[in-house]
Amino acid sequence: MNAQPAALPSPAIQIAGVIDLAEAELLVRLGATHLGFPLQLTVHAEDLSEAAAGEIIRQLPETCPGVLITYLEQAETILAFCRYLGARHVQLHGNLAPAEARRLRALDPGLFIIKSLVVRNGNMSDLEGLVRTLEPMVDAFITDTFDPRTGASGATGKTHDWAISSRLVKLSQKPVILAGGLRPDNVYAAIQRVRPAGVDTHTGVEGPNGRKDEHLVRRFVAEARRGFADLK
Repeated sequence: MNAQPAALPSPAIQIAGVIDLAEAELLVRLGATHLGFPLQLTVHAEDLSEAAAGEIIRQLPETCPGVLITYLEQAETILAFCRYLGARHVQLHGNLAPAEARRLRALDPGLFIIKSLVVRNGNMSDLEGLVRTLEPMVDAFITDTFDPRTGASGATGKTHDWAISSRLVKLSQKPVILAGGLRPDNVYAAIQRVRPAGVDTHTGVEGPNGRKDEHLVRRFVAEARRGFADLK
């Protein structure tokens, strides 16, 4: 087990909501750097079973690791689930207490920990406080969008005020990934506005059947790469 987490690739392009191995292989081939597996959620239904997710994660190349995306909040429970899946990256959307973040880091120093910063009306000061408090214990942050209609903190298909994410990028000493309603037709502008370390998409590259659409994924990856290449 690594003593230190692997570095976030530059740039990072994460695609979440993998349905099966065939979809995972497609996303790897098209240039994703991380694949997200939302499991043990509070609002949305899982895309696949925990056992199926673990089988896929263990088959992914080191260049494109699987990321457990979950609302779990207790360090021991998070770590046990990661080990069950074989995941060495975890993205936490729950209310992670500083003590639990500290314990998770101590229990497994090599686990790559991403903490969500969920944007909702009027919570900028709360997000700044989260960054300052959790920064020593996590490896990256990911901004995402809250949906007041469903209560979902991410995977909403909705954008948020990119000015907030831009401020968080400037504030944080850790990499910040931008998520929330990103699609092939807006990811370039989002990168230029926010200047994140990476981007994440889920529903923005899905077809009507809920599967990842190869054409949309190709365009998203190409536009994301163009956006990062044009940053000055």
